[in-house]
Amino acid sequence: MELIDHLHAYLDYLRVERQVSGNTLQAYQRDLLRYVNYLLGRDINDPAHITHEQISDLLHSLFELGLCPSSLSRQLSAIRGFHRFLLGEDQTQSDPSLNLSVEKPWMKMPEVLSTMEVEAVLAQPRTETEIGLRDRSLLEFLYATGVRVSELISVRCTDLYWEDELVRVFGKGRKERLVPIGQAALHWCRRYLEEARPRLAGLGFSRDILFLNRSGKKLSRQSVWNLIQKYVQAAGLTKSVGPHTFRHSFATHLIEGGADLRAIQEMLGHADITTTQIYTHLDREYLKEVYHAFHPLEARSREGRQQKRSSPAREPSV
Repeated sequence: MELIDHLHAYLDYLRVERQVSGNTLQAYQRDLLRYVNYLLGRDINDPAHITHEQISDLLHSLFELGLCPSSLSRQLSAIRGFHRFLLGEDQTQSDPSLNLSVEKPWMKMPEVLSTMEVEAVLAQPRTETEIGLRDRSLLEFLYATGVRVSELISVRCTDLYWEDELVRVFGKGRKERLVPIGQAALHWCRRYLEEARPRLAGLGFSRDILFLNRSGKKLSRQSVWNLIQKYVQAAGLTKSVGPHTFRHSFATHLIEGGADLRAIQEMLGHADITTTQIYTHLDREYLKEVYHAFHPLEARSREGRQQKRSSPAREPSV
């Protein structure tokens, strides 16, 4: 069998025995075709002749082409699955993909807005219009809760617990969690529900979804991304900002304010706290301020410097 035949056998295995979804199968096919073509371009058509170095070279070349860490991780995951299959089918005696790694995508520092930048974006929608009022409440909700965009567009009116200042969201794997939401966001949501949503919901397509488009239907991820771009540009910001930027900013600002990492993990809906730890990257100047303010030896040194400055200067001796 040639390498492409092994690939087809693996894809059939994924489809029939593993019953992976159509989207997942297409992703595997795309990544593994790239891998197979790379090997064929180097005259390698036998799985037994594939080496650790060749896979490493492919990943390096893809990195040089600009693939992000998450795409590289997916590529490596596909390659590993393929080689485990070949090993299990006795088509090769070793797995050249062992002990290869890619920088974890969550270890890349996310773009974060300052509190002033967040406030500038929040102030942009024209709240005298129905769509502007919807957009202001949506942006306030996004920053107040740190939810994912997929969670945001699925929130229903009945998911808001006004008295408790909580909102119910359904995250990855339909896992349910309760997230705090502050009075500022609730104020704008209340105004939107009273002054704008009734007309948007008038066509009867809302199905109790909180944030609706002009047709009275559920917003799409793309439409949320588009409206954020509109207000980011209006605020004069040059950063690359999307829905996830508000999530990153939410978590970072809580960390900077002294929030517990476990509490942030719960609010963000992270299964693993290592994912949450990326938000412990604080501004270096902020860390230095904390150090100078609270380290006991530094505090003594600062007092000494202040005493020197406050003591009268001596007359020069003659």
